[in-house]
Amino acid sequence: MAKITKKQKEAHSKVDKSTTYSVADASALLKDVAYANFDESVDLAVRLNVDPRKANQMVRGVVTLPHGTGKDVKVLALVTPDKAKEAEEAGADYVGLDEYLEKIKGGWTDVDVIVTMPSVMGKLGPLGRVLGPRGLMPNPKTGTVTMDIAKAVSDVKAGKIDFKVDKTGIVHAAVGKVSFDAEKIAGNARELLTTLVKLKPQVVKGTYIKSIHIASTMSPSIEIDTKRFTEQ
Repeated sequence: MAKITKKQKEAHSKVDKSTTYSVADASALLKDVAYANFDESVDLAVRLNVDPRKANQMVRGVVTLPHGTGKDVKVLALVTPDKAKEAEEAGADYVGLDEYLEKIKGGWTDVDVIVTMPSVMGKLGPLGRVLGPRGLMPNPKTGTVTMDIAKAVSDVKAGKIDFKVDKTGIVHAAVGKVSFDAEKIAGNARELLTTLVKLKPQVVKGTYIKSIHIASTMSPSIEIDTKRFTEQ
């Protein structure tokens, strides 16, 4: 068993595991217990009362975090030449088509998000084995397959993220950095939670959100009171 360091022990001692916190209190406490010497990511884990194996209980969507993710998101715009300037002006890090399709075919995936046009999706099909497992395949439902390339790129750069419940019924999503003010962490967390409530499948009866935990990369997790989000 790994030895617990003094910093870890101190961080764990500040979190009352018998208590569930409000979003605001959990966000403030998170900043207090973070001890790493780098700007840790802040992640939210939400356990839902759904069975992801059933199509009518699959929860997935997009949300624009009001305070961004704190991460410099690298965007690849796979577009035809007539859309290249639009993508570049919107802030895409890489813009092109055939040359990047070849690079991806060779295993290159050094981007966070890919946006493209409906007419290009046919060329991406054969690359599903490369892009799928990495969560990089563009999807109309997440706004990454569109003719409005400028908006798609701008939204991603501004803090738009997509999320999907995993096979165990949990949604994991990054909602900021430890360097954010507690109010900004809380604001981003609330935006995601409110969006999840709106996406509740009609077939789900009883409690929808079973538990909510927030944590930074190295910190202990803090449990958030689900009451506010289960009453909606």
